[in-house]
Amino acid sequence: MTMRQTEFVVRVIAETAIENEKYFGDLDSVVGDGDFGYSLARGFEKLLEGWDDLDRTNPGTFLKKCGIVITSRIGGTSGPIWGTGFLRAGAAAGDAAELTAGQVVAMLRAAIEGIKARGQSDVGDKTLLDALAPMTDALAAGGLPAAAVAAREAADATAEMVAKRGRAAYTGERSRGSVDAGAMAVAVLVERISETWPQQGDAS
Repeated sequence: MTMRQTEFVVRVIAETAIENEKYFGDLDSVVGDGDFGYSLARGFEKLLEGWDDLDRTNPGTFLKKCGIVITSRIGGTSGPIWGTGFLRAGAAAGDAAELTAGQVVAMLRAAIEGIKARGQSDVGDKTLLDALAPMTDALAAGGLPAAAVAAREAADATAEMVAKRGRAAYTGERSRGSVDAGAMAVAVLVERISETWPQQGDAS
């Protein structure tokens, strides 16, 4: 993955998060406080506002700079969680000018471990990890289309889980029956990346 392709992916994530502000907020309002969509959208708007000024020395540096903006601009618990994901992915990328598929998977695994530590959560706690981890495994095994399918199936499956972390954890059994907003956000974002990836054409 080149620098331009890295930019493409992050921009798709940002624009999709903004477009889905109401949807993500509605999902979160079932058992959370409903601010997830708003927080995510405002944070990624800030990222796009300063888009041209982000350091593009290499993909890793770019992702770390994105992580800093996200951490400082997204409200609530989402900022540190999503920001940590970008920061850890960027750190794992090192100073490579281009990233192999294996490096991208390693970056995602680093992001997952960072999110686990920051959120004191794990797969099975009904968080974004429940979509991010299976998506990463599918990406490693079968590529981007498979990753999108895995993320959607995993996000849908969170409806049967009881939340153990975040605001939703206070609702206990009442959290069963609704999908986790963070997990569904991962699914929607990865689906959009998979759909639009062919459009970036010669982004190398």
